[in-house]
Order: sequence, then C-alpha cells, then structure tokens
Amino acid sequence: MISDLQKPIVSGFGQKTEPNEILSGIDLVGKSIIVTGGYSGIGLETTRALKNAGARVIIPAKRVDVAIDQLHGVVDKADIVEMDLGDLNSVQNFANSFNEQNIALDILINNAGIMACPETRINKEWESQFAVNQIGHFLLTRELMNSMKRAKESRLVSLSSSAHSISGIIWDDIHFKTNPYDKWVAYGQSKTASSLLAIEFNRLMNDHGGKGFAVHPGGIMTPLQRHLPIEEMVALGWVKEDGSPSDLAANFFKSTTQGASTSLWCATSPMLDSLGGVFCENCDIAERKVNLDESMLRYFGVADWAIDSDEASRLWTQTSEMIA
Repeated sequence: MISDLQKPIVSGFGQKTEPNEILSGIDLVGKSIIVTGGYSGIGLETTRALKNAGARVIIPAKRVDVAIDQLHGVVDKADIVEMDLGDLNSVQNFANSFNEQNIALDILINNAGIMACPETRINKEWESQFAVNQIGHFLLTRELMNSMKRAKESRLVSLSSSAHSISGIIWDDIHFKTNPYDKWVAYGQSKTASSLLAIEFNRLMNDHGGKGFAVHPGGIMTPLQRHLPIEEMVALGWVKEDGSPSDLAANFFKSTTQGASTSLWCATSPMLDSLGGVFCENCDIAERKVNLDESMLRYFGVADWAIDSDEASRLWTQTSEMIA
C-alpha cells in the first residue's frame, strides 16, 4: 500500500536551499539527536547545523579519532562514541549505553553508508552494503525506539538515494548468494531498504508520537564516492575526463551544505507534523515516479517499491530474522 501523503506540499524550499534557511526560527535547545556518520560529508554539515540550533548531538563513530578531529569545536568530545555499523555487537553496545542514560531521544538520523564497493561479506554471509546500510541501521533504530517513545514526538530520518530506483528488494537473493554480485544493484537495493525502514518505523511508532522519513539528499560529491575510479564517474556523467564537474553535475549537484538540508527539513519542520511515512527530496515530499516525465526518472521521484508499506513490514520481519 502506498501512502496518499506521497505528493509534494510546495514547502517553499528547493534544491539549493541552505541549512540556515531550513532552521531559521527552529529552536532545538534541550533536544537530543543521534547522527550516524555525522563527522563526514553531509553528515558533518547536518551535525554542525543541528548544534547551531542548540541541540545536543551524539555521534556514533567507527573512526573515533577521525571524528574527534573533524568535530573539534563542534560537538563535545564526550558525545563522540565508538560504533561500527558492520559489527552488530558494537551497534548493540552503543544502543545499550545510550538507553541506560534514560535520555529521551528526539531525532535519529541514519546518515552513514557505503556505496558501490567491491564485493565483501560481513559475518561471512551478508553482502556488505545491505549489512551496513540496512542491517546495522535497523538494529540501531529498533533498539533506540523505547528512548524515542520517551520523547513524545520523535523523528527518524533515514537516508536513501535516487539509486533506490535501480532495484527493489531482491527477496529470493538479498545477499547475492546465487546471482552474480553487482555493486550498483546491491547499492540500489540497500537504499530501497533505507526507505522502507522509515516507512515501517512510522507505522510502528505512530501511536507513540514517532514519525519516519526517507530522504534522497541529492547529488553531492563526498567521500561516499571513494570506491569509484574517475573513468566510472565519467561514464556516469558526473565528471569530465579532467575530473572537473560535468554539465549535469553543475546543474543538478549540490554543495555539501545543501546536501544536508532535506535531512534537516525532515528532522525539524513543523510542516511535517502530520505527514510521516513519506520519501522526501529537495526539501519537499517527492513525487511518485509513475507521475514523472521519463527523462527525470533516474534522478528524481520515488519508486513505489521504496514506499510500499507491505514491503516495509516484510523487510522489518526479514531483517529481524537475519540477526536473530
């Protein structure tokens, strides 16, 4: 089932909106927020903007030393805590430690992720992009839900991508055990999963004041591209052969700060108080792809398989079984 709410609301913001515009007049003093990957790329800009609005921001970090360096003068060192999304014991330990403090968690932003990496396995069986982008974030989200219930009005922001349009969930072979591994199909599937996580969270938390939002942040050049050789980025149309931005990138790509804006809008905007369980882009609710001009399909809009509540419930159950 697709939510009737999945249509633009004309927010007044857009593709190039900056964080300070989104957070103008928003007071986050007294709010507690967790941002995964909040020390690199758009995650760092998300953290910076939330801190500027008065929030306490806790950063789970795989590379604590790098996070401390990048966030010097931005967040308290005590709020940078070790966590590796690819290690479920590490995720559980982080969640347990947070929950033991009896803090009301107002906002969880699942921002971290890996993209188009060579085939690697976690626990010898899980495909790594699905494991990090979905399974790790699923466990974190599930284990923090009681702390989010304490907040009365909480929000989950789950970062997806336009690449979700490459693939829905491959139910009969999620971990590429029979099909040949394809790094882009694997990434696309993991980003569909990121969206479905927000949809099911929204359903489960609806009676507890929780809202879930999936976000395509836009095209941004960040460390996420680290696994891509320049030849591949040329073939994708992102850069010219000399490494400079392509015409496509110049028109559609965002700065790193602009890339944080949709996450911030979903995390804080009063416009969304009654509009949970939707996929957002360019600081508005995204159009369904079935309503879009074909030339726009790859880069804009949301595929129905990423916002289908039945698929979302099925994925929640299946991910639970994987980690049981």
